[in-house]
This record gives sequence, structure tokens and C-alpha cells, in this order.
Amino acid sequence: MSADLPGAVLFACSQNAIRSPMAEALMRHFYGHRVYVDSCGVRAGEPDGFMLQVLDEIGVDAARHKSKSFGDLEDSSFDLVISLSPEAHHKAMEMTRTMAIDVEYWPTIDPSLTAGSREQILDAYRACRDALRKRITERFGGTGLPSVR
Repeated sequence: MSADLPGAVLFACSQNAIRSPMAEALMRHFYGHRVYVDSCGVRAGEPDGFMLQVLDEIGVDAARHKSKSFGDLEDSSFDLVISLSPEAHHKAMEMTRTMAIDVEYWPTIDPSLTAGSREQILDAYRACRDALRKRITERFGGTGLPSVR
């Protein structure tokens, strides 16, 4: 199904700290050599420790992620922008004014809004991770890789 893969995908959320770097890492893990993947936020935050932990649990490394904003992007020639928050979707739609770019909106709950014990918070991050993994593999097809743990 790699023929259906876009050449370059950008994931965008509010701070590029949880959702978009998680999606970027998953996409890169599954399709890394077949598609260019990047992520950004409306604002640049700091990579979230819980995000790194739940990706590590399934063997996906995002430890080198550096958060950036739309303005920090070195390249803007993406075929597809997938926005994960309303704020990022608005910014992505602005890109369509000057570029021939497809935009998809995948509403994704921010797991950092979850209150409770450490385990309850981690469960919210895992749910976000698993929802993104499912959405990515459904949208872009089989990966040809063994499923992650």
C-alpha cells in the first residue's frame, strides 16, 4: 500500500510536546524510509516525559525530538498536514492559501489534561498513543512491519 503514501507528512498540534511528536514518531517507525515525516505546534513547548515513556513502552524512540512551531519549520513542502487540535487545524488551513497542500483534521484529546494518579495519567497517554497508531495504520495501510508490543 506504500503507493498510497504521501511523500511528506506534517503532524501539527498546539505545542508539539505530546500529540504531534507522538504521531510523528509512530509514522516514522512504521513508514520511515518511504515517507518524510515532521511535526510542529502552533507554539513550541517542551517534549513531554509521559509521551516519551509510553512510546518507549512499545519500542518507539522519540528521545531526540525537539519541539518547534510552524514558524520554525525548515521545509514547508508537505503533501499532507494532519492537525490534531483545533488551533493547529486553523493554522494548517492558513497554509492552503499559499501552498497546494492537503489538510486532514484528526481531533485528538490532549492527555495532559487528565488528572489522577500517575497510572491514570499514563493510561490517558497510552490511549492517545493507541488511537494515533490505529488512525495512522488505517489511513496509510499495512506497514509490513511486525506489530509493536
